[in-house]
Amino acid sequence: MFRIIGIVLATLICAISPPAASAAGAAGATAAAYQVLVFSKTAGFRHDSIPAGVEAVRSLGAAGGFTVTATEDAGAFTPANLANYRAVVFLSTTGDVLADSQQAALQSYVDGGGGFVGVHAAADTEYGWPYYGQLVGAWFKSHPAIQQAVVRNEDRTHPATAHLGPTWTRTDEWYDYRTNPRPGVRVLQTLDETSYSGGTMGADHPITWYHAQGAGRSFYTGLGHTIESYSDGNFRQLLLGGIQYAAGVTATPVTTEGEAYTSGQGVQIAAHAPASGGRTLGYIDNGDWAGYAQVSTAGAKTFSARVSSAGAGGTVQVRAGSATGTLLGTVTVPVTGGWETFQTVTTALTGAGSGPLFLVFAGGAGSLFDIDTFTLSTGTTAQVSPNVHVFYYPWYGSPSVSGAWRHWPQGGHTPPADIGADLYPKLGPYDSGDLAAIDQHMKWIRQSGAGVLVYSWWGRGGYEDGLARRVMDAAQREGVKVAWHIEPYAGRTAASVVSDVQYLNQTYGAHPAFRNAFYVFESLKITDWTALDQVTAANIVLAQTTDTSKIAHFSGMYTYDAIAGATAPGWQQAAAYAKQHNLVWAPSVGPGYIDDRAVPGNTTPTLARDNGATYDKEWANAIATAPTWVSITSFNEWHEGSVLEPAVVRSGYQSFEGAYGRTGAAAETAYLDRTRYWVTQFEPQTASPAPR
Repeated sequence: MFRIIGIVLATLICAISPPAASAAGAAGATAAAYQVLVFSKTAGFRHDSIPAGVEAVRSLGAAGGFTVTATEDAGAFTPANLANYRAVVFLSTTGDVLADSQQAALQSYVDGGGGFVGVHAAADTEYGWPYYGQLVGAWFKSHPAIQQAVVRNEDRTHPATAHLGPTWTRTDEWYDYRTNPRPGVRVLQTLDETSYSGGTMGADHPITWYHAQGAGRSFYTGLGHTIESYSDGNFRQLLLGGIQYAAGVTATPVTTEGEAYTSGQGVQIAAHAPASGGRTLGYIDNGDWAGYAQVSTAGAKTFSARVSSAGAGGTVQVRAGSATGTLLGTVTVPVTGGWETFQTVTTALTGAGSGPLFLVFAGGAGSLFDIDTFTLSTGTTAQVSPNVHVFYYPWYGSPSVSGAWRHWPQGGHTPPADIGADLYPKLGPYDSGDLAAIDQHMKWIRQSGAGVLVYSWWGRGGYEDGLARRVMDAAQREGVKVAWHIEPYAGRTAASVVSDVQYLNQTYGAHPAFRNAFYVFESLKITDWTALDQVTAANIVLAQTTDTSKIAHFSGMYTYDAIAGATAPGWQQAAAYAKQHNLVWAPSVGPGYIDDRAVPGNTTPTLARDNGATYDKEWANAIATAPTWVSITSFNEWHEGSVLEPAVVRSGYQSFEGAYGRTGAAAETAYLDRTRYWVTQFEPQTASPAPR
């Protein structure tokens, strides 16, 4: 099951040729941090504010670090094209604007981790498509005449509303909706129907909201009918915050209605008009608890709650996993003077959480307090790029976990001291099923800035398939997605790959870490890929080649070869073809290659790391082609010596000593940290100096 790099060229043994462009030049070619697609096709009423809206988003992008592509061509909705964008904005679209295949592409894009922003008449769109109703949150019903009204800013913790006061008086066209989107969304703003005439939704009239959609994010605002809206600084900031949230470039606190519990003991829902949505989590006595399966405790650093008490007051214990799970922190709830008199309490969380949130209540006799809403906030963590993918190998085994060594004996070696690799892992010869090793791997991948791991998969029911879910669970905790490397298992055909894509979607597609991108290793061994047409409308499937005559029916190309990245043969031509044909181009870069211990006598050339110069050269070569994604060979293919995973100094093995001038423990993570630097050059979300 050991792979051999496919391209073996004598010229690669020589010194690495100059890169196609300098790192500085390559960085300049991608000055914007991400791309946003603005879609404004209308099949019904057309708003005269659309041109002003497009220009406003362009202006926000120029100032906010993203580039904008505006279109009314529904042909832009293909998996390969949408992969270029962090978010898609439906700007006052109306009617049926997408064909079935385009709907499938949008659904796959958002559920796979993309962002959606709906503005105003986006709610007057695609009535016949149930998924869209869920995505946008609610469909338009009616509206009165344009007039002034008071907007209540219910949640000001979100980047879209943080700049606003408790209320906001403005003039717009005020939509009523067919259904109230609450509690399926997190409402940011509501309308005060007593401040204008013609509203029909009553005391709870949401107008702006957001929610998670699959692995992606959706934001909607009913504001934005008038041309004047798009020159209003407050509205522009609202729109910018919504785009940033949908694009996943801002950390948004998870705010939840107290009454939205999924399990509990003793608690009930109580009606209180001043509460968010008019209801609270109430009837709380000593020893009661409430669980929230939809709220993850991973990475949570602070807990705050809007509470009221005319009873005894008490404490809230914040726990992970169960009502008796890990205690993350405790906060005291005072007597506020009334059940409809609210105040906010906050505490830092010191425990390490994983799993769903549970709140456990303690205090004296009788009713203690009510909870209106609560917010979990994460500390500042490094952003990861969804456009940088790293190949990951879950094929290792050890006697203590799997009952026998797997892969480490490659080349006739005897672990643990003697392994089939020229570098020695910091974790030792670990088992890919060891939860501690998996957790550490995901932390290291996050440290590198890569947002997607590409999971080596050898067929359903195999060793790797059996470990996939626990890897996905750990990846989700670190904000990393999992794509798929479909390997050349025995009997693989085009039809079986189609079946594999369907199986992986059915088995893992509901997992929040799932990414519907599939890399097909050694795709050239099969000549007819017509069968892929069955799955490429909703999935991205890449061929391993730069030969553009061999990619019919695929969504794009990748190279994998960590040796070829040093000279980038055919990369510019492949990139140009991909751009012209709206395909994904994902060249592969690596820090070096050596397989002498794993394959004694092998003639595949060695590519020295040269203390990091090789890795820098390959990254510069890749960025010079303006790729859709950059793929990295590899995180942990130890047999080939192409790893980013930390390696230690050990007699008889190479190490990372001297890489980028580092020694000792600092050298062990040198390639992870250098990857982070290159991520910022490829997709610079924040300024970051090159690590030393």
